[in-house]
Amino acid sequence: MNLLKRLLQLILLCTTLGLLTLFGLYYYVKSDIPSVKVLKDVQLQTPMQVFTRDGKLINQFGEKRRIPVKINDIPEPLLQAFLATEDNRFYDHFGIDPIGIVRSFIVLVSTGEKKQGASTITMQLARNFFLTREKAYIRKVKEIFIALHIERLLNKDKILELYLNKIELGHRAFGIGAAAQVYYGKELHELSLAQMAMLAGLPKAPSALNPIRNPQRAKLRRNVVLGRMLTEGYISQTQYNEATQAPITAKRHGAEIELYAPYISEMVRAYMVKTYGEDQAYNSGFKVYTTVESNIQAAAQQALIDNLHAYDMRHGFRGPEAQYWQAEESPWSATQILERLKQVREIDPLRAGVVTALEEQSATVLLKDGASITIPWAGLNWARAYITERRQGLPPKQASDILAPGMQIWVREKDQSWMLSQLPQPASALVSLDPQSGRIKALVGGYSFQQSQYNRAVQAKRQVGSNIKPFIYSGALESGYTLSTIINDAPINHWDKSMGVAWRPKNSPDVYSGPIRIRRALAQSKNVVSVRLLRGMGLNAAADHILKFGFNNEDIVRSESLALGSASLTPLEMARGMSAFANGGHLVETYFIEKLTDSYGNLLGAAQPLTVCTEEEWEVDQYTCAPRIISEQNAFLIADAMKSVVWGGGSWKHKTGWSGTGWRAQALKRKDLAGKTGTTNNSVDTWFTGFNRNVLTTVWVGFDDPGKSLGRAAYNANLGKQQVVGAEAGATSALPGWVQFMRAALKDEPLAPIEPPPGLVSVRIDLKTGLLSERNDHTSRFEHFERGTAPTKYVLDTGSSTPFEEQLPDTEELF
Repeated sequence: MNLLKRLLQLILLCTTLGLLTLFGLYYYVKSDIPSVKVLKDVQLQTPMQVFTRDGKLINQFGEKRRIPVKINDIPEPLLQAFLATEDNRFYDHFGIDPIGIVRSFIVLVSTGEKKQGASTITMQLARNFFLTREKAYIRKVKEIFIALHIERLLNKDKILELYLNKIELGHRAFGIGAAAQVYYGKELHELSLAQMAMLAGLPKAPSALNPIRNPQRAKLRRNVVLGRMLTEGYISQTQYNEATQAPITAKRHGAEIELYAPYISEMVRAYMVKTYGEDQAYNSGFKVYTTVESNIQAAAQQALIDNLHAYDMRHGFRGPEAQYWQAEESPWSATQILERLKQVREIDPLRAGVVTALEEQSATVLLKDGASITIPWAGLNWARAYITERRQGLPPKQASDILAPGMQIWVREKDQSWMLSQLPQPASALVSLDPQSGRIKALVGGYSFQQSQYNRAVQAKRQVGSNIKPFIYSGALESGYTLSTIINDAPINHWDKSMGVAWRPKNSPDVYSGPIRIRRALAQSKNVVSVRLLRGMGLNAAADHILKFGFNNEDIVRSESLALGSASLTPLEMARGMSAFANGGHLVETYFIEKLTDSYGNLLGAAQPLTVCTEEEWEVDQYTCAPRIISEQNAFLIADAMKSVVWGGGSWKHKTGWSGTGWRAQALKRKDLAGKTGTTNNSVDTWFTGFNRNVLTTVWVGFDDPGKSLGRAAYNANLGKQQVVGAEAGATSALPGWVQFMRAALKDEPLAPIEPPPGLVSVRIDLKTGLLSERNDHTSRFEHFERGTAPTKYVLDTGSSTPFEEQLPDTEELF
């Protein structure tokens, strides 16, 4: 009894001393223990992701890769793998595991080394959030007390969820969601048992045990995890055998980009950083859904690339990037070639290669990836020599006229065949909007973001040429002109006293039709008519009217050159202004972010654009309506006149037919399209803007050097009748890219014509005089007028009508 009594006293004493020690340690470290309440609303450092409107990932920004997942979305075998390996009694203990602590103490006493940590998942969570990985006794004490606090604050599932989303797993992957993507390019539910076990083995040493850096050590660790799962009864012997025999399949994966659209995603990044600051923007897990549609954005990017290559090809081949060996030297081996090609940075869609052999009309090329390809004659015959932007050499007759073995060249694949290629020298931009709301449907700022991050769609202010004319004609209609008003298309000579010279604006080509209706003058982009209309309105009145379309005052030059397009605008500004003609006269605000969510998909904000409203909707809630800047009748009349830019007029049967400058858009075979070409002096800037009621697109092509001409292209006998020849202009440089894009954007879309609004009348007029006509033949047509503005006099019926001078279909305007 005395022995038992002494033993109980000893136990009581030890317990008392232990409790006193525990309390002493607690009060010693209490001031260093952080509050764990932040874990209730913790924001893990998660990168910002940018998506298309339909949910395709287009970019990711942030220092850490993390894809937060909810506990209910984690496959059970993956949970079991972590529990079996890290803390199998997790759901039974209260934050610390006494058995594990005793085991660790025994190892320390017997070996003198801290080989075993005894940390529970809760303790690891405490360390990951609040402490360092330093193996120190005082850190372990803090870890224990923080873990006890965490267990009082959160339930077990929440603790496990935070742990699995927080842990570092190598290659900048934090959390199991990111690790699955980085190592396997998969979501969690797509992982095999062996892959899940591999992830569960990483927390011990994510750098040393990851399967990319050390596949053999990683495999051994994976099998240890599988062994623990077998011991705990989570898997069967058969599953264990199959998983341990599975090969190592991990390799490094980037973010699963589904559509690479760098110009629009960079706009998002800049906006988010400006709005939220760098730290919050990059690490708060924002998911930004843009307004662009993936299929339309992809079509825009491809159209811009193809259009620039088409320009570049008709202006000739500028030669190889380098010559690895000369004809009199021994050819390099494949190993030597590939070693040199490693240093070449490829720019999509171009591939680097070296010519290794030539046949009469084909070339064999070794690519950077080691593949050997053949370029057929159809991929070579365009490559006459480039001399200047305005001159090209003779068409080649055989491959040796173009290439020689040892040349390092660029190639690209088109229509499942290889083509000789080169990096295009001009630049381009494309913007497509929903004119009813201002939503950006597609935006491309250049050929390659790798080559240049300069976003020409929103940053490049370039002279707009004849793209300004619809705004001038709109002002003319407000000043009393009509689409049937006759203006004299004749040369202008205006003496400028200040300059001491005469200003002589010219048409391009330098052809004049005499008296001409305004509709046809706009369709054929008659420069002198535009100047006469500007004078008729008054310069300031015209400039003030143009400013209604949302342009900046400093960009609208108040001189008569304004009529010819001396204003400088960005493609986005042009698209926004033109939208008024497509939407009935409203100024919409363009926007590129549809909505913003947190990392779990909870909505944080959504776009609330001002939209086009009816008069009744305006009276009910004008604050959600885009402001009206011109009348609905004015907008329709200009849009209808712009249809003549595409479809022309007159009667080809009776030899009075004429084409508008945008006749190439007829290839789309849609009667709901309107548009306007634009070319500045010396073909420096070229434009085309075209639309129906639902889609409006602007394309610009030019050199980044604002004074460099796009030149002209001579006929290439190798290429047939469909090639573009002559001076570069809006109709030849910009319009083909617009046609290619709109073919994709309008595919399967019903016709969306702009319907005549109330307040208009339609009467038959004489094509020559613009007066009323009683004839029902090729000499007349129906024309729209605002009520009260239609002509009141009839043309004298002489039985004949003198046709205008015929205008050939391939005529282009200069301005």
